Amino acid sequence: MQVVEHKQNNQISFRKELYRKLTHLGALIIPGGYYYFNFSRSEMLSIMLPVAAGMIFIDISRLRGWRFWNIFKPLIASMAREHELKGDFTGAAYILTTACLVIALFDKPVAIASLAFIMTGDTAAALVGRKFGIHRFRQKSLEGSLAFLAAAVITAFIIQDLAITVALIGAGVATITEAVSFKIDDNASVPLVSGLVMHLILISF
Repeated sequence: MQVVEHKQNNQISFRKELYRKLTHLGALIIPGGYYYFNFSRSEMLSIMLPVAAGMIFIDISRLRGWRFWNIFKPLIASMAREHELKGDFTGAAYILTTACLVIALFDKPVAIASLAFIMTGDTAAALVGRKFGIHRFRQKSLEGSLAFLAAAVITAFIIQDLAITVALIGAGVATITEAVSFKIDDNASVPLVSGLVMHLILISF
């Protein structure tokens, strides 16, 4: 039985995939900073909006072939996926833009949790699925999804100021969303869907 990666990322080497996911994991500075420095929603957005806008501009410069892209090309191009090279925005642009949305839409604990789930879970899913993925379903692997769930559950127990039951439900929803979201980038769908579910639970009970 052939080992398959979690999301068919064979267009880049495992080493580059590792670098990409370490960068992804480094984005935990966003929810971590939101909590640790106790920023208000407006303060956090005042930081995130320019950062997201900058990343979008970098992506547009790449897609349009502007010279500005040459500054960042050595750092970003080698880790880009096939669909990104063919005209899509990078995962960084998606996650930064989505971070702005969840911070604006949801209370702080929900925003922190929903962002942390994608950052820890997707990293675990990609690396485990890439190395150990055997049981494949569509473009995913069971092993990758289980790794996502494990990472998200651990994250749920770390999140502060959010009922553990709500956090665990959010972790489960994040896992399912990542496993079934084929048309929409996971960096957008997972935080938005898991955040919405946790938000609805909190306002309903």
